[in-house]
Amino acid sequence: MGHQIAFVLIDQPAVVDMQVVAQAVHARYPGLPVEVVAASTKNGQGAAQSPLIRCGDEFVAVMNIPAPLPRDLGEEVWARAATTWPEALAVRMGHRAHIVVGTLGKVQSPLPEARVVTAVVGGLLDTIPGCLAVMWAERVVRPAALWKDQSRRAYAAYPDYPILLWLDIAPIRTASGIEAVTIGLSSFVDREIEFEVGRLQPADVLNKVAGLAVYLIEHGQALKDGDTFGGSERERIKVRHANSARLGGVPVLRVDTTELDTGRDQ
Repeated sequence: MGHQIAFVLIDQPAVVDMQVVAQAVHARYPGLPVEVVAASTKNGQGAAQSPLIRCGDEFVAVMNIPAPLPRDLGEEVWARAATTWPEALAVRMGHRAHIVVGTLGKVQSPLPEARVVTAVVGGLLDTIPGCLAVMWAERVVRPAALWKDQSRRAYAAYPDYPILLWLDIAPIRTASGIEAVTIGLSSFVDREIEFEVGRLQPADVLNKVAGLAVYLIEHGQALKDGDTFGGSERERIKVRHANSARLGGVPVLRVDTTELDTGRDQ
């Protein structure tokens, strides 16, 4: 797991007033202490470093870059985003500037870090005109309007985290049917989820995968190989630890719904 990082895409280069951004972050989350930290200088005489905001105990760097993202950054991510957001590819090709947001220092815990980066991105979206999209961790792209709304839940209590800003749940067709996989969960728990859809309804699958993902984000790798998760005994599903052939060998929690489906038919 590395640092959580976000890229805010803008239609044109913009001036970022860090004091205004800090005020917007504090307005969104009144209980969060927020202040702009004076940037240090390189060797005592160079240009100032990127502006910093302190949110609680975390330091967040905001780097304003008057150029588009590299064209080869996250090609798969953009193609996946375009399946549900038709304007995604036009945004990718049309934006002219971006802002990079990330924490400084050693990574203590992925969830608090994701919260604070999400909070600062929300403050930027409230104050910078022409924001088009946000790319999270080079794995997920969402429209700016969706981010502006859902990022208000950055400090929501479990289980109401804005996880669909942080990860994708994508369908994959296999020889045996359809599977749902997460893309981005591994930045929190070093594993993704592979979920056999079986005869479950799409809405049920989305709810179960999202519920399992948010549980892991909250509790870490709490499910051992062979453990089960779910509500009642009839709803509980077994998980297995594996390396995914479909996701390039990355570690996954593999969920087999066969027994759940059989239980429903009885």
